[in-house]
Amino acid sequence: MRVKSHIWVSAYLRRLDAAFIPGALVRHGDADAGAIYIKVAALDGTAQIFAPLSSQFAEMAQAGTLFVEDGRAWQPIYTPHAAEAEADAYLERQASRDPDIWILEVETPQGRHMLGATAAAVS
Repeated sequence: MRVKSHIWVSAYLRRLDAAFIPGALVRHGDADAGAIYIKVAALDGTAQIFAPLSSQFAEMAQAGTLFVEDGRAWQPIYTPHAAEAEADAYLERQASRDPDIWILEVETPQGRHMLGATAAAVS
């Protein structure tokens, strides 16, 4: 059984806060099962987006390609240094297609996103 989206989002934002990494809820989605998108802004005009994958792909996660967090698999979209405006446009398109999505934003010049067991940084 998967953790409900609102619980996962709340826990993730608390974990970021505990690590002194600024994170914010940009768009509130469906409380139970809304897909969660995470934008990691490098504060230099670039950003990286992590998009959810189906739980069936969690087993196939490879270090550096996918990050698995509490049974949720995350895949980076675009390159780590995509223009932040492009990342925002992508998220707007996703929200127009699916009104139930959540959008979170993490601001960190080091690329620390706290996804996955190693809390890996975007390189």
